[in-house]
Amino acid sequence: MLGDADAGTSLDTTFDRYFLDIGKGRGSDGGHYRRNSKRELERFIEWAAGDRGPDEWNGIVPDDADRTPTFTDLSESVFREYARHLANDRGLKQNTVQTYYAYISAWCGWCVTEGYLETHYAQRASATAPLPDDDGRKPGDQQAWTSEQRHAITKYVNEAAYQASEKAADIPSDESEKKSRARYDALCAARDRALVYLVAYTAIRIGELVRDVDDPRRRGVRWEDVNLDEGSIDVYRKKQSWDSASLPEPVIDPLKFYKRRLDAPSERWPVFPTLHFATVSKQIQEELEDRGLNDNEIAVRRDEFEYDLFLALEEDIRLPSISTDGARRALKRITEESDIEIEHPKHEYLAPHGGRRGMGEVLVRAFGYTIAARYLDNSEEMVRKRYSHIEAGELGDSAAEAIEDIDG
Repeated sequence: MLGDADAGTSLDTTFDRYFLDIGKGRGSDGGHYRRNSKRELERFIEWAAGDRGPDEWNGIVPDDADRTPTFTDLSESVFREYARHLANDRGLKQNTVQTYYAYISAWCGWCVTEGYLETHYAQRASATAPLPDDDGRKPGDQQAWTSEQRHAITKYVNEAAYQASEKAADIPSDESEKKSRARYDALCAARDRALVYLVAYTAIRIGELVRDVDDPRRRGVRWEDVNLDEGSIDVYRKKQSWDSASLPEPVIDPLKFYKRRLDAPSERWPVFPTLHFATVSKQIQEELEDRGLNDNEIAVRRDEFEYDLFLALEEDIRLPSISTDGARRALKRITEESDIEIEHPKHEYLAPHGGRRGMGEVLVRAFGYTIAARYLDNSEEMVRKRYSHIEAGELGDSAAEAIEDIDG
């Protein structure tokens, strides 16, 4: 018997409660999983109603019924048909099909727990039979920075930061406009250098370094989270808890150099504040209004500076961190400016996850899977799976040596 839930309930009426249960952050409205799940469930509802699928598809509601799909319409065969739809009708890659079906399956399991269904139909063997085998790869997550690429991009940002700093120092103070421009350029170059080094050498996920607009808990690391003397940084991990990550020696100098250049008025400032003009302008306008200044007074104050960023620094108007998309755009721009050759089917630039994966390659080869797993904040099982090609290559070398010894 079902619980208190009515089996005749429309499927989509459960969504708000389901999203509340799986949501993250304030109001349970954050998190990539919730957003992606919502998208796929909405597609599932459209398919169930007959609004998606092949031309002859009429949905799961009986032809003589004029209503939206309800739980009485669900069965093992319905989920089997949807698995077939994902696999054949949407042109998706096999691991993407697995991921999308998993969103629907998770909701189905929740419905069993809440009493809307007696059986977890989506997990039945016949329901999942049309799904393709998972090839073990995460879509778009196979790029890994090579040692040559890591050297090239760090060399570029080093030269750019030092040249910008020297230019700023050479301009006389009485040339205020040129001085401000040079100071701003030097700050941007120092920030780019620090970001590249963190991505290249720490293997910290980009969503753990900067602001994630889909999860309010990920507000971007602040200077108070960074301990340059001990070589550590506190980040909000994927496992939903704060943890200390290592800052290897190559990262320390770029961070110190950048910290001096930024000269933030408070340790609560983000390490990577946004430099988006409109965002900075809006933040300053709102903060100065809150401090009691009228529009004319704000305009006069802003006219004293060539860049709103410098006013924010002087008045300690704390800016939000750059977003994950902003960080990716920065790395794309840096890659283009450095003329590094990228040969990858999905990415035309050195993406953040490629830096993490590249560092994983280095650690596995140098220290093995156990230490690499700790550094990458992953299970050893996952690291072995992601970097199985390394072990396969080593076993191949061993086999070749054995054959040579025997046949030699």
